[in-house]
Amino acid sequence: MNVITEFEYLIIGAGPAGLQLGYFLEKCQRKYLILESGDSPGTSFEKFPRHGKLISINKIHTGYDDKEINLRWDWNSLLNDSDIMLFKNYSRKYFPNASDLVRYLHDFANHFHLNVKYGCQVVNINKDSKFVVTDKDSNIYSASRLIIATGFAKPYIPQIPGIELAENYVDVSTDPEDFVNQKVLIIGKGNSGFETADNLIDTAAIIHIASQNPISMAWKTKYVGHLRAVNNNFLDTYQLKSQNAVLDASITKIERHEGKFIVSFAYTHANGEEEDLVYDRVIVCTGFRFDDSIFDKSCKPELVINNRFPAQTSEWESVNIKDLYFIGVLSHMRDFKKKQSGFIHGFRYNIRAIQKILDYKYHNQELPYQLLTATPEALTEEILKRVNTSSGLWQQTGFLCDLIVISELGKSAKYYQELPKDYIHESKLGKCNHYYTISLEFGLEVGEISDPFALDRVHKNNASNAAQSAFIHPIIRRFCGSRLIQEHHVIEDLAAEWLEDVHIIPLLEFFKVQLSENLESSLVNEDKGYLTSEMLSLALVE
Repeated sequence: MNVITEFEYLIIGAGPAGLQLGYFLEKCQRKYLILESGDSPGTSFEKFPRHGKLISINKIHTGYDDKEINLRWDWNSLLNDSDIMLFKNYSRKYFPNASDLVRYLHDFANHFHLNVKYGCQVVNINKDSKFVVTDKDSNIYSASRLIIATGFAKPYIPQIPGIELAENYVDVSTDPEDFVNQKVLIIGKGNSGFETADNLIDTAAIIHIASQNPISMAWKTKYVGHLRAVNNNFLDTYQLKSQNAVLDASITKIERHEGKFIVSFAYTHANGEEEDLVYDRVIVCTGFRFDDSIFDKSCKPELVINNRFPAQTSEWESVNIKDLYFIGVLSHMRDFKKKQSGFIHGFRYNIRAIQKILDYKYHNQELPYQLLTATPEALTEEILKRVNTSSGLWQQTGFLCDLIVISELGKSAKYYQELPKDYIHESKLGKCNHYYTISLEFGLEVGEISDPFALDRVHKNNASNAAQSAFIHPIIRRFCGSRLIQEHHVIEDLAAEWLEDVHIIPLLEFFKVQLSENLESSLVNEDKGYLTSEMLSLALVE
């Protein structure tokens, strides 16, 4: 048995999330180690997606030269300070191959000399005063903080009687010739289900895709994990009467009889109709879940969302195990099926935020900020610069926010970049009496959208109605503690460039009013000669 030197941070998993945090810890010169069960980084992408095509876009030609802006349409690069380590240098395809991502992650780890130990399969994690991690070779690693970046290691299997008889997305054949003239049922209406169906259109006799809920299209919900256009060719074969079908139905049981599958359905939109259908193959494509089997009872994290995710605070820390954190797709628990934390182009920004939070909690470092004079002109200029360039606010709409905290006398302001909205409101920052959050958001909720290709846009000359903007646009909210005081919308722009008077002047006027109110309040309190709650809370932050 080998006892390994203690670390400040242990990261389990050298996928894109583990490497991204490793990059930041390396820059900060922290004592860390990444443990990876495979023989190279990102080994899960050697198998998934099963048909080899990523749905994360790689748009190289954007019309911009700014690296930060270009990250808005580069969904595969990890955040770094090298022009060499951008994914565009590995693939020119809009939807790249997964093998290109594997090559990129391998080179990323080597380029930045990240401290990764390969072939290290973790078999047990326990905790006393610190975390103790044991691998399959009985090596022991100890750390004060443990970061889990393993992604989803197990398929999520719905509770359907007989589902164990079916095949699963993780190991079903990808050779269409194995399905010639067969009737196939695919359970699950996500991208894996439609990816599988699309692969079988040429050879299968009949393909049904079923789940209880209707299809959610990404172009309607703005959630990239919902069904993407690149995978929805199958819908034509259904609507244009080519034998295939999409069924909204609960599956009540699956039975095997004389080499066939008999599947019982209870239809969602047919007044309670129930029916048994016969298939040659049944394939389960219902997603994945977190594997908590490596944790012993001393540090087993609480699970949520059908036991698919570890429960987390706004800092991505386990709700019941102190100093245990989750990054990558596991951080998606905080914005499940709403924002982009389940994907590289979302969680890379979460990880940059968590690194700031870790420095603040454990290393006595202030959250980084820019000091500004608290004038309408200075705040307006900085906000518009940020919303016109920031890729983090663009990717994590309404989830990550910039923050402006006004000093007690209203003369200066601290500008913080890209912090989780919930973290702002739950931390000391959210106890300040005068602060603003800045976010990019869509103006309509999913239920308010009938046809996303026929939305009425707000006329550019009608900035007073900017709050009705349906497309992505900046929203500035003023808070006093947890209380929302005022909200300002910058009118939408087709190119998402907020550079004209119609964007600038209303924002200037907004701050003139808000800052003058703060100045009047400060003068009154100063004249009364007592310490306000604002001064006290600002002192805690500063």
